[in-house]
Amino acid sequence: MEAVTKFQKDNQSRFLDQLFELLKIPSVSADPNYKNDVIKAAKWLAEDLEKIGAENIEIVKTAGHPIVYADKIIDRALPTIIVYGHYDVQPPDPLDLWHSPPFEPIIKNEKIYARGACDDKGQLFMHLKAFESMVATNSLPCNVKFMLEGEEEVGSENLESFCKSYADKLKGDVILISDTSIIANDVPSVTSGLRGICYMEVEVNGANRDLHSGTYGGAVANPINILCDLIAGMKDENNRITIEGFYDQVIEASAEERIALNKAPFDLEGYQQELGINEVHGEKNYTTLERTSIRPTLDVNGIWGGYIGEGSKTVLPSKANAKISMRLVPNQDPGRIEQLFSDHFTKHTPASVKVKITPHHGGHPVLTPIDSIEYKAAEAAMHTTFGKHPIPQRSGGSIPIVALFKEVLKADSVLLGFGLDTDDIHSPNENFGLFNFYKGIETIPYFYKYYAEMKQA
Repeated sequence: MEAVTKFQKDNQSRFLDQLFELLKIPSVSADPNYKNDVIKAAKWLAEDLEKIGAENIEIVKTAGHPIVYADKIIDRALPTIIVYGHYDVQPPDPLDLWHSPPFEPIIKNEKIYARGACDDKGQLFMHLKAFESMVATNSLPCNVKFMLEGEEEVGSENLESFCKSYADKLKGDVILISDTSIIANDVPSVTSGLRGICYMEVEVNGANRDLHSGTYGGAVANPINILCDLIAGMKDENNRITIEGFYDQVIEASAEERIALNKAPFDLEGYQQELGINEVHGEKNYTTLERTSIRPTLDVNGIWGGYIGEGSKTVLPSKANAKISMRLVPNQDPGRIEQLFSDHFTKHTPASVKVKITPHHGGHPVLTPIDSIEYKAAEAAMHTTFGKHPIPQRSGGSIPIVALFKEVLKADSVLLGFGLDTDDIHSPNENFGLFNFYKGIETIPYFYKYYAEMKQA
């Protein structure tokens, strides 16, 4: 691996310059105004894949944004690793909270600041440069396939149909994904589990038009008031979710698992200070680490209605809306949770208003056994480059496509991420450490090496 390491060190500056080129492309999948930029990012990646030695490159059209496919088959008798990543990014809003323009990447305090720096362009690009390092030094120990999509931030709506139609081309032994984080730069970790998600939207309708709050207030239902009451009633005094049947399928973590989880370094005071809060808040009898990993949640992601302009307007609004997400833990099924949520809202909505419930996207929770070859290869790779055994860590986030890959492609996934929880993904001033970017490029080839050896042992 010496040649690979030398190639990486010799090309660090070029790797960074290329990442900056990719980060400058505003590939926001949620906003139709950026459609051409999403396509531009796909083309950019396809061109780079060709330059670094990948073959059979395709930009596959979907009903939404394109998926980039490429491969390098050196020997069909060898194991095949499928690299997944996404090149689309979250909207940059609110722009006024950015310290620098979101699509003009800069280096500050040894960090790359830009939308997509960590989620997921920076981490996706680590794989391309790791692959390039292995190909350039004739060190590739296995076959590699790339699947880079442009719709992860909007629910990967067309990925399932792509996987089904490309099932033969996507045959492989393991899916390798870098879209997660480590505990700290001196505390490596491998993500062994992900929470699932169920995302819903509700609309409460009252009168057939906005009304004068003096003339009608007190006689006609206010949809905002009722929506707030309904949301408030979805948790009890212990912050436990009150939706009937919500916890029925939950597999409770064992006492041993909870002890192991809480061995991870965690500075509660520093956590509160960094977030600017006086104290943490959540389900009673669980630690912060447990609340953000092994427990399900319910959060309002947005709420609107009535008059929100300058000054005052004494209006009794005709409707109110909210978007609500629920993070799910092992064995909770998003389809069942969707139905339970809908039943709960319908049951508790008073007759004075009507409610409309719209499901958006969902994804199953995932667990990777830490005694599997896939996990052990990731563990060995991390140990080699960090000099420490990584801690198995359950992530509070969701990557719904992991369950999809297992179902459609019959392959397990390894979540070998290099971000940090402080990288402000989805927020203004998203960033990715230079240490993390280069450490990812260094570590990934070792995963290839150890996985190929273990698989053939």
